[in-house]
Parts: sequence; structure tokens; C-alpha cells
Amino acid sequence: MSDFSEDEMKYSFEKAECPDLDFCLRAIDEGRSFQREQGFVQWADNYPDRGLIEEDIKNGIGHILYINGEKAGYVAVDFAGEPVYKDIKGKWNTGEPYVVIRRITFIRAFAGHGLSRIMFAAIDDFCRLHGVNNIRLNTGRENSRMQHSLINAGYSYCGTVVYRGVERLAYDKILL
Repeated sequence: MSDFSEDEMKYSFEKAECPDLDFCLRAIDEGRSFQREQGFVQWADNYPDRGLIEEDIKNGIGHILYINGEKAGYVAVDFAGEPVYKDIKGKWNTGEPYVVIRRITFIRAFAGHGLSRIMFAAIDDFCRLHGVNNIRLNTGRENSRMQHSLINAGYSYCGTVVYRGVERLAYDKILL
């Protein structure tokens, strides 16, 4: 990737297709490694796995963030909701319908270029395009970088949910 400022970045946000699977898995693996380097494990060795990413792609929820035509990040944008979100310890600010954001990750070549801000802007645009103004997600208590990115992107802390047997911090955002 070339060195350039955020102002020079042109991005696109596109649905992942079957030929993108290897890139998506690489992004997940690099995200998992980055988490460990930061001193925590949010994604275990078996999660998210190949089968789950294949399902994301098959179900049309897997997306790739392109920066200046290069694949830079992966995220799942799920319009089907999340059953565990009904049992929040706290209170959502958002109503239904809502979009669930899952598995946000970037490849290392793009680290330090403000991609979280760009990814969240792309997700916001995508949700608006599909007529949904409520977004929810959760993250690990130890993932302070993601918590910081969420606050900077306009998300609000709402409480905790138990996801995959672990208490997680719940955030939401109402698009204006």
C-alpha cells in the first residue's frame, strides 16, 4: 500500500463473493494475531472459522472494505438481528429493525491509516441505503481499541450481553 493521507483515500464497500474467501480468512487471521499482540483473545483459534466466513459470504452479509482499489478489511453486516441482544443488562437506545455488526478486521498493510473511521462510515452509508437506522454490536471488555473506535464513530455504551458464553460490552448507534 502506498503512503497517503486519509483525505487521499477513496473507499468502496462491497459484498464479499466466493473468490474473496482467502482474503477474508487472511483478514480474520491477522485480526486475531493483532488481538493477541495487544494482550487479549477476543477471537479464539476456532472462532471465527472458515465455515462461519463461508456462511457470511453465502448469506450475503460478508463485506470487504476497499481502499484505493485494494482489499483492506472485512466485516459482517447482519440484518437478521441477534437473539442474545434481547437479554441486555442495561438498555438499548435503538429500536427495531436494527443491523448487527460482526467481525470487523483489517489486514496489517493498512494498519495506522484510520480505517476504523472509514469502515464505520461505510457501514453507516450501507445501512442508510437499506433503510435501517439502528446499529448494534458487542465487543470484549479488554478490546479498548475497538471501544475507542466505537465512541469516536458515534456509538453509545448500553450495557452488557452474554455472547457465546462470555459477557461482552454492548454498543449501539442511531443514524441521523
